[in-house]
Amino acid sequence: MERLAVWRGLDEWRAEVAHVRIEDDRLTATGTQLGLTPEPYRVDYSLTTAPAFITETVELSALRSGGLRRLRLERTPDGLWTADDRPLPELDGALDTDLHNSPVFNTMPVLRHSMLGGGEARDLVTAFVTVPDLEVTRSDQRYTPLGNGSVNYRSGDYTADIHFDDDGLVTLYEDYLELLRGQTP
Repeated sequence: MERLAVWRGLDEWRAEVAHVRIEDDRLTATGTQLGLTPEPYRVDYSLTTAPAFITETVELSALRSGGLRRLRLERTPDGLWTADDRPLPELDGALDTDLHNSPVFNTMPVLRHSMLGGGEARDLVTAFVTVPDLEVTRSDQRYTPLGNGSVNYRSGDYTADIHFDDDGLVTLYEDYLELLRGQTP
């Protein structure tokens, strides 16, 4: 599966375009996110997963009034994380990256755990990257399959239902964002 997808924010002005390729149990994506909060910004990213949709590398750049910032986040096959070669032991156990405001990064755990048709709730640890400052923190998240291509996402006090298409791309993140167009290039 190879698609070019465009999403828009529902809670505030925000947009993202991403070229996503899923082959067997691997995902690659390149995308650009534009937003206005907390200030106008542009974030470009490149994501590569290892088998089982486990994050391998994410390269990011963020442009905002304070200038350009870059970040390379990497997970080694033995599970060690680094940010620009700096060890991140607080991410032990994390398999996924979650880029703030991006629907692309919800695809990996949903496909890895075959949640589109239902299944058991999963507690996950992710490397959460804030936008636009590109700070990395540990995020504990819970994905609960609801059936019919939907899951309930929970992190701390925040919860929302997320709807996916048959390929595993987000079509609606309730009250947050929606897919405007997703087509095969």
